[in-house]
Amino acid sequence: MDSSRGTRIRRRVTLFLLLLVASSLVGTSRAREAQPLPTAAAGGGSRRAPERHGLSLDFYAKTCPAVDQIVASVTAARYKDFPAAGPAVLRLFHHDCFVEGCDASILIAPTAAGAAASAAPTVERDMEENKNLPQEAFDTVELAKAAVESKCPGVVSCADVLALAARDYVQQAGGPYYPVKKGRKDSKVSLAGKVRGSLPRSNSTVDELLRVFAGKGLGTADLVALSGAHTVGFAHCVHVLGRIYDFRGTRRPDPLMDARLVKALRMSCPSSGGSARVVVPFDVSTPFQFDHAYYANLQARLGLLGSDQALSQDPRTRAMAQELAGNKTRFFQAFVASMDRMGSIRIKKGRKGEIRKVCSQHLLAV
Repeated sequence: MDSSRGTRIRRRVTLFLLLLVASSLVGTSRAREAQPLPTAAAGGGSRRAPERHGLSLDFYAKTCPAVDQIVASVTAARYKDFPAAGPAVLRLFHHDCFVEGCDASILIAPTAAGAAASAAPTVERDMEENKNLPQEAFDTVELAKAAVESKCPGVVSCADVLALAARDYVQQAGGPYYPVKKGRKDSKVSLAGKVRGSLPRSNSTVDELLRVFAGKGLGTADLVALSGAHTVGFAHCVHVLGRIYDFRGTRRPDPLMDARLVKALRMSCPSSGGSARVVVPFDVSTPFQFDHAYYANLQARLGLLGSDQALSQDPRTRAMAQELAGNKTRFFQAFVASMDRMGSIRIKKGRKGEIRKVCSQHLLAV
């Protein structure tokens, strides 16, 4: 994607933010200094722990020692030309790990239309939950994988490339750099039927969110910390229409959303007839900066999605959201720890996986 489109997106976001600033909408919210975050097991209930299979920082020490640098060179160039690719890759990593584990199954492309495709099973990307994943994210991973293949053919999995690219984009947007454990293999299957119920929805309640996270072996602290990824990136208007026009059938906006944010969103997202491609920023104050403003926004009723705003209301998550709103260092620490746990879900090893040459195609299809 060329830099001109990235510039246009920045201009649209700037105009959106000016509407908010003109209304004195974006303020500061300082939360109290709190005690250390609960462990990932917080939240109650029984759940299985994430499956771990001996991932290591030096997994490619002998076979591809420069893999981190190779991937970083690609992501840095992409971020410069198209900064929206950063949060898109971060979202792609989440959608991959939450469906059958971190195994690059989300990267498998749908079969081309035609007679030969009629009997083929649908893949994860065919499902509605994944239809809006930006193509720029898939392209970035393919470019990074091609660069790795040119130096270390047949060695590094697409799953590891995706994990590294997500880390790189967090850092490039101002977030923490953290070491990524490696050793994943790519899944041999990608099944659409595994998607439904595996991913949070834009209007999920905290109960629903905790159930989804518990199914991955993750807890309340992980839910709050990983939701902070919404400090960067964008959502399509379809995900906010209910909140700004007809909250729970009332024909009124969600009372938990600041009225001036409702007004600004309505200017970008008409109730009908609007473009399905229009997006609005998750973080109305610093949408391109990986910081802790997301949590301050929640305190000020500036959460974009219902599932975001719910974190500041529910007693199980409210104190943690308040704590992270007032302490960027603690947010970074919590985010890194939760990314490590998420990146270890249901890892494929040995004959259960493969090392794809092209991330969008299974090994046998190349």
